[in-house]
Amino acid sequence: MKLLLVGGGAREHALAWKFVQDDPQIDLIAAPGNPGIATLARCFPVRADDLAGLLTLARTERPDITVIGPEAPLAAGIVDHFRDAGLAVFGPTQLAARIETSKRFAKELMLRAGVPTARASHHTTVASARRAAADLGAPVVIKASGLAGGKGVVVATTMTEADRAISAMLEEGAFGDAGHDILIEEFMEGEELSVFAICDGFRACVMQGAQDHKRLLDGDSGPNTGGMGAYSPVSFDTSELQRTIIVSVIDPTLAALREGGTPFTGLLYAGVMLTRSGPKVVEFNCRFGDPETETLLPLLSSSLLDPIVAVARGESLARIAPFQWKGAASVTTVLAEAGYPESPRSGDTIAFPEPDDDVYVFHAGTRVAERSRPKSDAASGVVTAGGRVLAITAVGATLAVAAAKSRGYAEQVDFDGKQMRRDIGRRELALLAGLGQSQRGSHGA
Repeated sequence: MKLLLVGGGAREHALAWKFVQDDPQIDLIAAPGNPGIATLARCFPVRADDLAGLLTLARTERPDITVIGPEAPLAAGIVDHFRDAGLAVFGPTQLAARIETSKRFAKELMLRAGVPTARASHHTTVASARRAAADLGAPVVIKASGLAGGKGVVVATTMTEADRAISAMLEEGAFGDAGHDILIEEFMEGEELSVFAICDGFRACVMQGAQDHKRLLDGDSGPNTGGMGAYSPVSFDTSELQRTIIVSVIDPTLAALREGGTPFTGLLYAGVMLTRSGPKVVEFNCRFGDPETETLLPLLSSSLLDPIVAVARGESLARIAPFQWKGAASVTTVLAEAGYPESPRSGDTIAFPEPDDDVYVFHAGTRVAERSRPKSDAASGVVTAGGRVLAITAVGATLAVAAAKSRGYAEQVDFDGKQMRRDIGRRELALLAGLGQSQRGSHGA
């Protein structure tokens, strides 16, 4: 099997690692990759948003399938280009990818399909947006409709904060074109769950849930980020809840996309809020989430490659067995650059300690420096190169063990200005401690 992996973040590093686990003989190539991926694959300096360059690379290297990691090339229509060229590719078409690239499209689709979600309205002017926010009252959620790197959502706890967020998006262009159309959405209270489903347009292979931590600082404080950590399994992610999400969210969403002439193939990511009235969709993504991918894949004992190859080749998932999971827990701690997320600073040398067993270091924003000033004997010649730098995942028999191992290794990684959270899974740990449980095992779907 020869596979081209598009992307260069921690999500793609985790995917590359899992592909090699599934098929040790795989011929893996990546574009652009990163220093971590380069230990598993041949990397080519082609940007993930360079569709023409990627198509040329694929025609030259002739992979059996191509897997698209990030959302930007999906939004630009890379799957359409590859399919037009007769190349097998895993991911949704440009029109199907609107489930992520346009929050307005996603909301309207959910309303048509009867998928439970928060009330929302769409606005392009400050005056109408402020009226809508005032009608809902604080707390209220303001969302950029387009792609904003996971940062285009503001949960305003006061009307002053809501007015400021509306002005930033619509008047100041804080998120560029992504914020020219915004949603004013009711605030939903509850626990969030990230649910991944590999889809062939009709059927879905659903993975066990994970919980992401979006805020920069401990205690869920500070600015919103692309994700500072995650854990799995989640205690409330029962088999009953999974069935409810499949029946009320995944299946009707796939049906609505088919009926609209844009069947969804690839990875559908549902961000779900478990409210008092049941699970409701916060948002959809059209690709593997980050950092949940880094959390989930080390727990996956069955093949990820098999369903991905089937979907890329246009085959049905009917013959694919349900995912199987290790009887363990996983915690990912993200390390970010100084100044992240507002003004990240790159170029700081990273020193890596030797990882313990069941600790996985996934590279996110790193590069090899031609000249670096070593800080210690463990200095690697690898430097920070963009926002989130590393994702440190640890697997343990219990969530507490996994959290301690992930946090312990993350503390030892050294670079100037390092930012990290030290409380990933804190609410789950508190719940388990109160119940006297050890959180062993998992919830396969």
